[in-house]
Amino acid sequence: MKKEEMQQVPEKSQERLQVLQRIEEYEKLGKFDIDVEYDPQGKELLPDKIDYLRESLFAKIKVAFANMCARKYINKLIKEKKLLIKSIGGIENWKQIPTGAVITCNHFSANDSFIMQKVFEASGKRKMYKVIREGNYTNPPCLKFFMQNCDVLPLSSNIQTMKKFIHAVDTILQRGDNILIYPEESMWWNYRKPKPLKTGAFKFAVKNNVPVVPIFITMEDTDSIGDDGFPIQNHTVHVLTPIYPKTELNKKENIEYMRKANYDAWVKVYEQVYGKKLEYTTEGEIDFNK
Repeated sequence: MKKEEMQQVPEKSQERLQVLQRIEEYEKLGKFDIDVEYDPQGKELLPDKIDYLRESLFAKIKVAFANMCARKYINKLIKEKKLLIKSIGGIENWKQIPTGAVITCNHFSANDSFIMQKVFEASGKRKMYKVIREGNYTNPPCLKFFMQNCDVLPLSSNIQTMKKFIHAVDTILQRGDNILIYPEESMWWNYRKPKPLKTGAFKFAVKNNVPVVPIFITMEDTDSIGDDGFPIQNHTVHVLTPIYPKTELNKKENIEYMRKANYDAWVKVYEQVYGKKLEYTTEGEIDFNK
């Protein structure tokens, strides 16, 4: 590489370096469910401030417009090679499901929701809602219109709002649509390992007797360097075999069975793709039931 070209490579972002440092620290402490990004605290989402099912005509128009604009934005990122998707494998595992389903995915970037949008489009399904954190809805860091209208289901610290949320989840799954949930409950930037999973996604699947479709996205460095000074990642999407509740198990047993099966499926992909055994730097045993 010529000296002039070397000088054009951006320095590694101090913010990203600090994020990586926090990831290393939290992994050692076993704090897998804590976000490493310092997002602003959101306001409490009150029940009269959200129409989860977007039942009004005006709400439906806003959703349609937001989704159209979002697709154009994602396609622009792909065209400019700022978002790279190497391949989507196993999409038939999702296509073959005749009912609603809970879709799970590892969470490693703000862009993984864009990747999942392309996976959803490849599935040919009618609708996919995305569960998001409360702060991303009430105090979104950017692109407010899209964060609040692209088929999102924001969580809430308000009990009455959460009752509406749970009713919406049940309605959506029962009518045959799909809900994307990040069961790790934290986003760790470019973290390649699967993190321990919370039970929420599997509770919804068991309650509504629908399958979970585990999706695990793997990454590889490219020769292109992003504005943050780090290699742009090329992503491979692995759509895995659906996990169905078992009739011989009770509710609690089914939730644990599906959670473990999902985690094990992710681990298998991780070890096959990266060619190494999954190991954490955490001292002592990891409590998967926290």
